[in-house]
Amino acid sequence: MGFKKQIRFLHKWLGLISGLIVFIISITGCIFCFHDEIKDITRKEWRFVEPQDKSFLTPSVLQQKAKEILPKNTASMVSYYGRNRSAIVYTYSDTENLYLYFNPYTGKYLKTENPKTDFFIIVEYIHLYLLLPDYIGKHIIGGATIIFILLLISGIIQWWPKRKHDIKRSFTVKWSAKWRRVNYDWHNTSGFYISLIVLILAITGLTFTYEWVGDGIYKTFNFGGDKAAETKAPAIDTTKFKTNSITAVDRAFIETAKLQPKSEMFFILLPQKKGDIISTGAYPHTLRYDHQSNYYFHPLDGKLLQNDPYDQKSLGLQVVEMNYGIHTGQILNLPGKIIAFIVSLIAAALPVSGFIIWYGRRKKSCKKLKA
Repeated sequence: MGFKKQIRFLHKWLGLISGLIVFIISITGCIFCFHDEIKDITRKEWRFVEPQDKSFLTPSVLQQKAKEILPKNTASMVSYYGRNRSAIVYTYSDTENLYLYFNPYTGKYLKTENPKTDFFIIVEYIHLYLLLPDYIGKHIIGGATIIFILLLISGIIQWWPKRKHDIKRSFTVKWSAKWRRVNYDWHNTSGFYISLIVLILAITGLTFTYEWVGDGIYKTFNFGGDKAAETKAPAIDTTKFKTNSITAVDRAFIETAKLQPKSEMFFILLPQKKGDIISTGAYPHTLRYDHQSNYYFHPLDGKLLQNDPYDQKSLGLQVVEMNYGIHTGQILNLPGKIIAFIVSLIAAALPVSGFIIWYGRRKKSCKKLKA
């Protein structure tokens, strides 16, 4: 069996094994691309507020208001999404996680959101875990993604024209031909044209499943180094600890806002158990999860323990933390999301067109055998 026949054999069976999962991953990625824009239109009553010329309420105030509404739940994080947007208190209990929306200026309660019933969060969980337990689903998704990368490589090897005069034909679809030929040409050419972008989407997607992929990206851009050491949070004296110290949490937020006065979005991770510290983050733009600066504070008095502003992070860590933005196209704003949407849609169609090619050939072979 020649080399190209071996590649064709590999491509065929890898495609048949992973096709359905690749389709699900791609189509859910497609749907998720514009989730923020769609939610801003359909849920504007509680996602937006009237901007005011005053400071936000401190995290402890919003935390207390959430406690009054859900006395059995514990707050884990408070996020401020921008001057004209609501703040969210993320809470959990033994039975459920709930997100409470507040006006960050007045503290007015706006909405409670349950991630288990939210359409886009369900789509995200299908994309990440197929709605299976995460320790099972993520490996199925990760395995299918690795197979998809192999499919891209083997597909390009198969497609690559042998002779110079075949190059033009290989890069185009013969639309005047019969539909099976159109499907064959489209499968080959579209797979080639999206290969580089979809490869980037696949690799960045793998970082959500396998930590070693993120470590590899970090070491590639830093020419080595230790990601765990750079991202390690400071340790504290655990003999003195007061859970969710109100003063400390507020001081941490105020200090973060002072250190990053031009940032639009902030989060505060609240300590939950002995030994936890207060972690905060600041982002330059609303709903853009890249170029983040991180700070760590003592849970007892709010003293700054460690600061990691974006411009002082290594290149490798900066790239790793841009992973979500690159994967969703968010890094390039609306044009990037449009590109990610189109590429994901084409990627979802590839298993379908590939199956049609396989089924057509199989049917043809069966007819020949009968004859």
